[in-house]
Amino acid sequence: MNLFWRTFGLLALLLTGGVFAWVQTLRALELEPRAVQEAQQTAALVRLARAALLQADAVNRVALVKGLDRQSPVRVMPREPGDRPEPFAVDRFTGRVAEQLRAALGPDTVVAGAVNGQPGLWVGFAIGRDAYWMQSESAGAAPLAAATWAVWTGIALLATLVGAIAVAGLINRPLKQLSFAASRIREGDLDSRLDENTLTSEIREVNRGFNRMARELARVEEDRAVMLAGISHDLRTPLARLRLETEMSVGDEEARRNMASDIDQLDGIIDKFMDYARPGETALHPVEMGPLVEREAARFRDPAQIRIESQVAPDLQVMADETELGRVLLNLFENARRYGRGTYSGLAEVSISSVRTGPWAIVSVRDRGPGVAPDKLAQITAPFFRGDSARTAATGAGLGLAIVEKAMQRMGGSLELANAPDGGLIAHLRLRRVAP
Repeated sequence: MNLFWRTFGLLALLLTGGVFAWVQTLRALELEPRAVQEAQQTAALVRLARAALLQADAVNRVALVKGLDRQSPVRVMPREPGDRPEPFAVDRFTGRVAEQLRAALGPDTVVAGAVNGQPGLWVGFAIGRDAYWMQSESAGAAPLAAATWAVWTGIALLATLVGAIAVAGLINRPLKQLSFAASRIREGDLDSRLDENTLTSEIREVNRGFNRMARELARVEEDRAVMLAGISHDLRTPLARLRLETEMSVGDEEARRNMASDIDQLDGIIDKFMDYARPGETALHPVEMGPLVEREAARFRDPAQIRIESQVAPDLQVMADETELGRVLLNLFENARRYGRGTYSGLAEVSISSVRTGPWAIVSVRDRGPGVAPDKLAQITAPFFRGDSARTAATGAGLGLAIVEKAMQRMGGSLELANAPDGGLIAHLRLRRVAP
């Protein structure tokens, strides 16, 4: 889970809990006054009915009861021994109403929710030896309906979620900008900068520190490029003079050839250093893999040293930098020529194949040499690392596979090295392929 959704989840949980707490609080605060109001109104009606009955004699009391019985919404009727009352207190609200009625009219007051199957708020009271029921059809009104509470709670929750999304986005926007700028720095865009005038002091300080870091990296990269160019020029100039003097002054053919070979080796080592220190920016475009492999392999097809066989599909296209990918293949061929010679033939036999897997293409370069010790496979792409005595027998800078791995990363791909089951080292180049 990324930072945005984690922040959103925590805010939503907090605000949702707050909404439910307020709902319960409002319901509790709303229940008490409504229950008291309902009980007071009903108690007042009972007192009026009792007072009217007390003021009437026996004959007029019967006529009064019959008159009230025909009126609505309040009815008063005699209470018979066979009446079947049902409890009124079935929830918090009705329980509170019944409690208030008994407090106002006396503890002997009977409060029922229905009598003989007729619903309503029935209050039983006595006048002397006579007992009566008063029924209020409008009584027993409940608090706000559950549907009303559900609608308003849903609206509050929706507003809470929208607000949580907005707040989470606002909180995470500077971090998202920082992450995007860092990824651009990683890809080699050292001109990436962040806003140093933001209102939040902590983010402002982070942005200033990031911009200082980016400026320092740009300066270091510029100094490195100038230094490498100077080193390359300063080393190659005396090497060129040495080669010229060797050709002109050394009379022994074999000595001259060996000295020239040493000078070529030094020149090659300089090339390796320059390749490894190359800046990370690459422009990717569709590259036809088959022709590129054939072109680069043609430079190494020396029957006395190496034999290369390509089985790459002719229609395979990958997203890559053609020059960079060619340099990758040259380094792999050179690595095979030096270290991948077979025990009996003395030749470096290299086979190249390709497969398509989803959006990726995997180009495999395999030699038939002794391979690499399994415990050293993960280390042979490290700069200047040499795997074993067989591989140190040849001279070089120790940067070939490190250059390959770095170049593949610059092109958005990857390098995987493994020993073949029947001997030899396999280099798997994973690149994003172009759909036909």
